[in-house]
Amino acid sequence: MPTFVSLVNLTDQGAKNIKESPQRFEAFQAMAGKLGIKIKSVYYTQGQYDMVVILEGSDEAGMLSLLNLVTLGNARFQTMRGFSVDEMKGFISKMS
Repeated sequence: MPTFVSLVNLTDQGAKNIKESPQRFEAFQAMAGKLGIKIKSVYYTQGQYDMVVILEGSDEAGMLSLLNLVTLGNARFQTMRGFSVDEMKGFISKMS
């Protein structure tokens, strides 16, 4: 399954309601789970981003879960496809 790393920033709305953030995340996790997404880890962070979420699932399920999340208006995110060390070894072995 593909792995995705999402860098999350709270919107003004999300920051204003920060006390609800853990419950909002649990609701997102339940919704994503119904789409076949597994949340591998989540961290609240200091610095440029407010959270880092690592999830695993198909491209379609990943996109649908993040589109559902953005419609709630509490967060904006940048998502990157992540590759394991073993996946990278496979790519390198195919290089000419």
